Amino acid sequence: MSNHTISPSVYQQTEEGYITAVDGISRKTLVYGEKTLLAEFRLQKGNPLPRHKHPHEQTGYLVSGKLILIIDQEEFPLSPGDSWCIPGNVEHAAIVLEDSVAIEVFSPVREDYK
Repeated sequence: MSNHTISPSVYQQTEEGYITAVDGISRKTLVYGEKTLLAEFRLQKGNPLPRHKHPHEQTGYLVSGKLILIIDQEEFPLSPGDSWCIPGNVEHAAIVLEDSVAIEVFSPVREDYK
């Protein structure tokens, strides 16, 4: 039995703390632990998420809206309830077709999102 304990974290919803990631796209870190970080993204119609990559694995869930998620060179049309997993260091982008909300988990924890 390990003597190491992890302190629990609980996030309670507020409208504060959103940061502009790029024009028309804001993000908010909801909670993070030792190995994962949970973030909410609000994406406004017509504002693309530019092609980028990072070393973190990224798993997401589309809460509302419609997107086209581009992973590497493949396009995936997404509707509410759809989910995805993007391996680390793989280029990805998004075309925002409707105002959307997405929830994403990053592993390891993105230090730049803390």
